[in-house]
Amino acid sequence: MITNLREAKAQLSKLVQRAAEGEEIIITVHGRPTARMTAVTSAAGSAIDAREWMQELAVEAKAAQCGEVRGTPQEQWDDLRGERG
Repeated sequence: MITNLREAKAQLSKLVQRAAEGEEIIITVHGRPTARMTAVTSAAGSAIDAREWMQELAVEAKAAQCGEVRGTPQEQWDDLRGERG
């Protein structure tokens, strides 16, 4: 299926479902093919197990943590600029 970006945004849930069922979705921008949406499969070609994916995601999220976030972004900027007392 080929669709433009506007239609893809309006029907994203439907398109994701169709892609998950095996259909290839091509998204165009200004009439040019720009992106392809397909089902996610493992290297062996079968669908990825959701539990396995969640475990992998949790490991990656933990590895990406950079510490506790304190305050709002504005407060952090103020601290960096030395404007807080």
